Amino acid sequence: MGDGISHAKHPKFDKDDLIWTLSLFGTAIGAGVLFLPINAGVGGLIPLLVVLFLAFPMTFLAHRGLCRFVLGSDKPADDITFVAETYFGKGGGFLVTLLYFFAILPILLVYSANLTTTLSEFFIHQLGLEAPNRLISSFLIVGILMLVSISGSSIVTKAMSLLVFPFIIILMVIACFLIPHWNGAIFENISFVSLFSSQENRQSMIVTLWLVVPVLVFSFNHSPIISSLACHCKEKYRHYAEPKSSQIIGYAVALMVVVVMFFVFSCALCLTPEDFATAKTQNVNILTYIANKFPEATFLAYVSPIVALIAMSKSFLGHYLGSAEGLNGILYKVSNGKLQGKFAHTITAVITFLIAWFVAYKNPSVIGIIESIGGPVLAVLLFLMPAYAIYKFDVLKKYRNKWTDIFVVIMGLIGISAAIKGLL
Repeated sequence: MGDGISHAKHPKFDKDDLIWTLSLFGTAIGAGVLFLPINAGVGGLIPLLVVLFLAFPMTFLAHRGLCRFVLGSDKPADDITFVAETYFGKGGGFLVTLLYFFAILPILLVYSANLTTTLSEFFIHQLGLEAPNRLISSFLIVGILMLVSISGSSIVTKAMSLLVFPFIIILMVIACFLIPHWNGAIFENISFVSLFSSQENRQSMIVTLWLVVPVLVFSFNHSPIISSLACHCKEKYRHYAEPKSSQIIGYAVALMVVVVMFFVFSCALCLTPEDFATAKTQNVNILTYIANKFPEATFLAYVSPIVALIAMSKSFLGHYLGSAEGLNGILYKVSNGKLQGKFAHTITAVITFLIAWFVAYKNPSVIGIIESIGGPVLAVLLFLMPAYAIYKFDVLKKYRNKWTDIFVVIMGLIGISAAIKGLL
């Protein structure tokens, strides 16, 4: 990106780096990918093309910025919560830690509740059985995922990378299966003159493009695992931590964009904008809608919940790494350093398990609202905070690049404003 950083010859891309690349993909691409074609496709071809062109630069630059924020301290143990205190002092560091935790935990809770619901619906609709007892099924789902989560970041990343492969294969198979159903409906009535011919058309297109930005931000968001990646690279690569972490983020985002956008466009090309509007009204995911529309694709009704279960499980694991970092940081700061290490990790695991199990069991109606509140906070931490820090602190001066930084800040502000509008 031409930002004046010395990229000396750094270590080769190895198996460990591949596992981290897949873990970043796994954290970002959750069940939301099954709703992305609907959210992006409602506005027709133009929003889809905007998503296609913005997806890589927006996602890569924002996450690289957050990673560099953590790399500002070369101590491997200094995660985002400790680095924030180094930059912003005790009060500011605690505020960042608090925001970080409350931006990630709600997403973890949403996955807990949705996993339990998806499993129940799979039993009822696909297997023709009674729904399992929600208290027991939520306990087992959250319990199993928590056992994997607390077994160490290396086990978590390996588990996630194993789950990613079947997920990518299933998405690619579905996208290829839909090719015979492609039609030109999405290309009809596409005229840039007509799009901007009247004030009403102009306003409609601007609003559509504005609202597609937060969808894009959160569809490719893997910020909960970035701090863990930075700590891993500091420990393993030391002086090469920055170019190596940037390489891993770059490969992960490229993989996300190729896989997800091929899937999104394949869905978009076999449906019409009216279909997307109907799917949005029915509040069903794209695979369920396609299974209902094409009788020969009924197998998708069976595949859909399996894809969702795999997607949410791996995203749960990635979000736990960030959530645990945040809660560990809060415990450390509140206790003046008395609660740390294994004891703090145990408390964090127990608290997270109890909250996630309760939410998964109760499935409260406010769960979507909680997630929406986390959205703008996450965008502030991902887009604005690193950009501010790069210009505020000399230790990060080497990362300054006026044009990419302006782009990230503008996209962040658009994402935050649209997310707040969605919340209101």
